[in-house]
Amino acid sequence: MRFERCERLFGEDFKKIREAKVLILGVGGVGGFCLDCLYRSGVENITIVDFDTFDITNQNRQIGSEAVGEKKVERLKSLYPKIEAIECKITKEWCETFNFDRFDIVIDAIDDLNAKVQIAKKAHKKLLSSMGSAGKIDPTKIEFTSVWKTKIDPMAKKFRSLLKKEGFKEDFTAIYSKEEPRVKNMGSFVGVTGSFGLALCSKAIEKIISQ
Repeated sequence: MRFERCERLFGEDFKKIREAKVLILGVGGVGGFCLDCLYRSGVENITIVDFDTFDITNQNRQIGSEAVGEKKVERLKSLYPKIEAIECKITKEWCETFNFDRFDIVIDAIDDLNAKVQIAKKAHKKLLSSMGSAGKIDPTKIEFTSVWKTKIDPMAKKFRSLLKKEGFKEDFTAIYSKEEPRVKNMGSFVGVTGSFGLALCSKAIEKIISQ
C-alpha cells in the first residue's frame, strides 16, 4: 500500500494527516519541496497558490522546472493530481479578501513582504512562515523560532519591522537560517532551499498531529 510506511510511523495520528487541509502560498524553491513532502506523507487536501511561470534559471532548485515557460501551478497539478491549484498573484490585496478559514495549516513561502504581513494578520494562529533561503549553503543552520526571535536574516529583519509598523503584536512560527548570506545577487542552492521546504513539511505534520 502506498502509505503503509507512513502509517507504521505515525500510527493513529496518520488519520489526522490524511484529513488535514493545508495551504501553500508560493511553490518555488521552498514551497515546491514542501508540497512534494506533504503529498508523499499522505496529506490529501493541499491547495497551492502561485502566479509565476517556470524559467530556466529555476532549474537549479525547483521541482517541475523542466517545463520552462509553463505555469508553475499547472505543471505541479500534473505531477500531484489530487491538489487544488490556484493561479493567482499573491498580493496584499489578494490576501485581504482570501478566505484562510478553511485551512488547518497555512504555509507562507513567498517573498513579497507586504503580502507576508497581511497573511500574518489573517492567519497567524495556523501560520508557518519562511524567511530568506537564498545565498546560503549550510542546511544545518536552519531553525524554527518565533518570528520575533529571528536574527541575522535580512528578510526577517525587514519583515519584523513591517509587522511592528502595522501594530501586529501576535506571534507565529518562522523558519530561518542563522547563516550569513554569502551573496546578495540571488544566488541559491537546493541543499538549503529544499531543506527549508522539507523542514516546513515536518513542522506542519507536527502541528497537525498536535491539534
